[in-house]
Amino acid sequence: MPSTHFTGATGRAAPLTDDETLRARARHHIEQGPVTAGYRGDRQVLLDLLARALATELTCMLRYKQHALTAQGLNAESVSAEFDKHAQQAQAHAYAVAARIVQLGGLPTLNPWHIAARSHVEYVECATLKDMIRENLVAERIAIESYRETIDYIAADDPTTRRLLEEILAVEEQHADELTSLMGRYA
Repeated sequence: MPSTHFTGATGRAAPLTDDETLRARARHHIEQGPVTAGYRGDRQVLLDLLARALATELTCMLRYKQHALTAQGLNAESVSAEFDKHAQQAQAHAYAVAARIVQLGGLPTLNPWHIAARSHVEYVECATLKDMIRENLVAERIAIESYRETIDYIAADDPTTRRLLEEILAVEEQHADELTSLMGRYA
């Protein structure tokens, strides 16, 4: 494998593949889109992990929407608005994860049966505001743990997916923090 050495701003030499080899590799298996020969992840395992993340985000989005619509009581309006905001963010996360599945050559599923079977979280209907907040917090904590484990599994094998999941994880942690505050105020 021909390579050249490039000395960057740090003064360290980095071995780089020569241009002709890079060009030849880019033309080989062109139908795989962004997944090049240098991709180090186990695509099948990662696609399964992403399918589970997609199912989890969709389940959370639906539960938040249900709770936003059915929240009742003195504090329901502000809590419902928070649930709706979280639902919109979960929907955006689901779309981003689905798009990454496509980039990796997979097919995201929105089949309700598959979503229910693959989701890390359960779809729990609740009657009281207190129970809604508690169940959404439980789901956020599950999502946080599953994202952390997936990020650890990916390590340096797929930096694009890792960064995507790290961004989602940060929002999930924010959601958990907000729900913890809501529990203290309204539950």
